[in-house]
Amino acid sequence: MPDDILSIKGINDGLLISLSATEKWELITKELAARLDEKAAFFAGAKVTVNVGERPVPKYELSSLKALLERRSLSLAVVMSDSTTTLASATALDVRTRTTSKAAADIDDDTMAIDPEEAGTSGVMIRRTLRSGRIVHSRGHVVVYGDVNPGAQIIAAGDIIVWGKLRGTVHAGAEGDTSAVVCALDMSPNQLRIAGHITTSPSDKRRAVKPEVACVRDNQIVVEAWG
Repeated sequence: MPDDILSIKGINDGLLISLSATEKWELITKELAARLDEKAAFFAGAKVTVNVGERPVPKYELSSLKALLERRSLSLAVVMSDSTTTLASATALDVRTRTTSKAAADIDDDTMAIDPEEAGTSGVMIRRTLRSGRIVHSRGHVVVYGDVNPGAQIIAAGDIIVWGKLRGTVHAGAEGDTSAVVCALDMSPNQLRIAGHITTSPSDKRRAVKPEVACVRDNQIVVEAWG
């Protein structure tokens, strides 16, 4: 399988997937599904920008790609293309569009490319509430724009940041990184772990709700004001 059939890169607001403009569509989507399935937990919840260059993609093909991503808990957010056919297909599916030249310039100016294998910089961004029974694993960081409900679980090698209510179970620094942190706008986890340290939320429900950060200090987990 040629290496240039597609590429997957992390960017600040999700994933950038670039697809070959010349290979058969069926071959590309088959390879994309295989690569996403290899790291399903890592990619889950990401917002995706797809770059097809000058390739004309009819609506039915773009719709199948959108469905392929959604079945893997990914969302097609932006389509980058210089083809009027592709741009029209994306518009018909209510997906934002950008021309390739403008989008490439914006990515260079506004985002930082992330190697998914580079410890400390990789991560998963989830733009929804994690409901009971949902489990997210990441070899890097996890950012949730929403709540983490009781019964939901996050396990990350890096930091965990919840832009909402944290009520579920979280384990930051899961591979032994004691410098990892857990941040939340409302911190009341069922259980919180950082590396090999563990704590639970205090039973006092009268506490003031405020952004807090949990970290390891003096060989124990401490929680303090965030910011």
